[in-house]
Amino acid sequence: MTDIPAIAQTLRGLLANAHAPYSGVHVAAAVEGPDGTLHYGVNVENAAYPQGVCAEASAISGMVTAGGVTITRVYVASSLPGMVWPCGGCRQKIHEFAAEGCEIVSIGAGGDVGRRTIEQLLPLAFRLEPGEVRRD
Repeated sequence: MTDIPAIAQTLRGLLANAHAPYSGVHVAAAVEGPDGTLHYGVNVENAAYPQGVCAEASAISGMVTAGGVTITRVYVASSLPGMVWPCGGCRQKIHEFAAEGCEIVSIGAGGDVGRRTIEQLLPLAFRLEPGEVRRD
């Protein structure tokens, strides 16, 4: 597993780059591929509310842009006290690319770390049916 304290430090540094003038909640995320490569993202809010982008979606877009197709682990940190978990929409986005047992690691402001699999967070995810084509 990648070094969580180092990732936590990077995510905390990225919180300042989030664009959250409406909610005031800054979120940073990283998605990890099978080879350990990390792709980072932050939330970007928009005055046209539904047009904002969550940090997890931003990181997934970076992974896909770089040619990645599989997520083995997701790290999430925010400016809020305590731990945060991906929203429902991001859980589905993560599931779309998740390896079986993909771990979601929530890093709290005080150093607490929580872990869940994507299957625990989204047990009834939309998924491809057997025989359907996936691009990887």
